[in-house]
Amino acid sequence: MQEPLVSIIINCYNGEKYLSQAIDSVRAQTYRNWEIIFWDNQSTDRSAQIARSYADPRLKYFYAPCHTSLYEARNHAVAKAQGEFLAFLDVDDWWLPDKLTRQMPLFSDPQVGLACANYWVESERKRKRWLALQRPIPAGWALGDLLRSYFIGLLTLVVRRSAFDSLDYPFDARFAIGGDRDLAIRLSMNWKVGSTSEPLAVYRLHGNNQIVRHRSQIEEELSCWIGQMENVERLRSLPEFRFVKHQLTYLKAMHRLLEGDRRSAYRLLPDLPWGHMKVRLCMALLMPVSLVRQVKN
Repeated sequence: MQEPLVSIIINCYNGEKYLSQAIDSVRAQTYRNWEIIFWDNQSTDRSAQIARSYADPRLKYFYAPCHTSLYEARNHAVAKAQGEFLAFLDVDDWWLPDKLTRQMPLFSDPQVGLACANYWVESERKRKRWLALQRPIPAGWALGDLLRSYFIGLLTLVVRRSAFDSLDYPFDARFAIGGDRDLAIRLSMNWKVGSTSEPLAVYRLHGNNQIVRHRSQIEEELSCWIGQMENVERLRSLPEFRFVKHQLTYLKAMHRLLEGDRRSAYRLLPDLPWGHMKVRLCMALLMPVSLVRQVKN
């Protein structure tokens, strides 16, 4: 029996520096039935030249008719995919050779709609590598686990196409950072999560990552997401959803503290229940802001 086709979504905007390593890591997969949907979001560097240099018919290059937000670009790329499964790889990350071989058997259960794995974080500045997740990764009906401590790295995410298509809407194009988290949580409301704690990919930490450069945007997007999900009865009734609200309060307090507004941060302290977030905020409020910044970075 032929392996099911996996469509690997690579979105690119001026990604020439690391692009070859990302593509090469897909071509080195021991799982052979895949296609790359390469969506060039109007790059102005050598990205197009690099992508088109591969004489591999499985790499399908598309040039965006107009530059769009990242998650709108992901939706455009998905629309071109022919596979029964979708996987995602950003141009600054790469996969280990048996990534798909290890993950695809997780879909033998027809109720599994998405799968993930552990991964390495590799810091260019520190010249060191560490595991992203130090504990076993939850599996099965994992909605509560995802809300309480989101554990899916996009570079390990594989989604059953029928599960993706069952959603009311695909990636939320309003988000610049949290669109994959929103997608995975919405999927996990009706589908099981398959997982392996084995690291199968490498996330490159180079100081220009979205999540590093736009920390305040994480707070803004989480606030927007909570407001939207307040209308979803199945979510808002969960204790883990209340925990997400507490996470937002903590992020707001830390953001204000890092901006030097200690008083505003202190005013948010009573809104947190007793637990590790309140303890961490109390400790941060007692430290010099310069030291808090050093610890956060």
